[in-house]
Amino acid sequence: MTLRLVVPKETWTGERRVALDPSVAERFQRLGAEVQIERGAGCGSHFGDAQYEKGAKLVDDIVAALAAADVTVRVQPPSLEEVEQLRDGSVLIGFLAPHRNAEVIRRLRDKKITSFAFELLPRISRAQSMDALSSQAAIAGYKVALMAASLASFFFPMLTTAAGTIRPAKVVVVGAGVAGLQAIATCKRLGAMVEAYDIRAAAKEQVESLGAKLIDTGVDASGQGGYARELTKEEIARQAEVLARHIAAASAVITTAAIPGRPAPKIVTKAMVEAMKPGAVIVDLAAETGGNCELTEPGQTIEHNDVTIHGPLNVPSLIPVHASETYAKNVFNFLSPFVKNGELALDWNDEVIAKSCLTHDGQIRHEPTRKLVG
Repeated sequence: MTLRLVVPKETWTGERRVALDPSVAERFQRLGAEVQIERGAGCGSHFGDAQYEKGAKLVDDIVAALAAADVTVRVQPPSLEEVEQLRDGSVLIGFLAPHRNAEVIRRLRDKKITSFAFELLPRISRAQSMDALSSQAAIAGYKVALMAASLASFFFPMLTTAAGTIRPAKVVVVGAGVAGLQAIATCKRLGAMVEAYDIRAAAKEQVESLGAKLIDTGVDASGQGGYARELTKEEIARQAEVLARHIAAASAVITTAAIPGRPAPKIVTKAMVEAMKPGAVIVDLAAETGGNCELTEPGQTIEHNDVTIHGPLNVPSLIPVHASETYAKNVFNFLSPFVKNGELALDWNDEVIAKSCLTHDGQIRHEPTRKLVG
């Protein structure tokens, strides 16, 4: 039986990405799958309906298409109403935010839907080409660097003018994960002097390879899977004292620190902001989960003590063409090994499948989510 793969239009406010771009839709078709995409689904990413005609069937009645779908691919988590539209026992792939969507996860379980969350993808070498978290974080890191340059009241590069030489801006990037490293690289390309802060000692080599300097606070909080663990109160006080001095001298601060499934750690305090020079800017990429700065208002740009604090949301969606293209490749690399002769054959002995599965056969397979849902 031919695999029916359906891509609905994203319904989250402001979401411009699409789960499959035209080229990846064609690749799935060549594997023998029947790809159906809701008419207009790619318009936000500048992929017109005509571009999909070679590799997919355009559908007007998405409810009927989902009711017959074997696999549904999305970017953002579905609403409860959208879960109800899915065929019982079908497969769902996308970002599912299990730590904050208990009702949705419970309903996926009850409908015996096999759901795969990109947030749960194991951090192993073989899964790098499937890692949608990393691909979208890299895009976000690039964009927030441009935001910081745009909002700052200073030139980023050194300029020699008839009126004299303008020294380059100093930028502090907090968090040297995928997004932070991309922000560092972009700020360096723009000519800024860049310092980075990360509580994982392993970040030093990566930061320095990009031409930036790692701020040494004497605290190492390397955690499992390449993520940082939470700091103790004593460690927070120690790193805050050192970090405050560097932030006070910065023209721009970009914060990217995140802990999966938990609120963003508060790193930049109100006192630190008030010690910054007039005209400086903070761009808080962690605004979606509460922000790394105490004063961040998610989705808003505010001023405090003559310092601009910007809390952007859904940053990858602001570069929808490349965000959609890379996301679609992540989906293909995740799913295609299990499409045989036009049919889906999931291998539950495969680490990628086993660990990224959220719900299957009426059960929640991810233990932390199972405890959350109850």
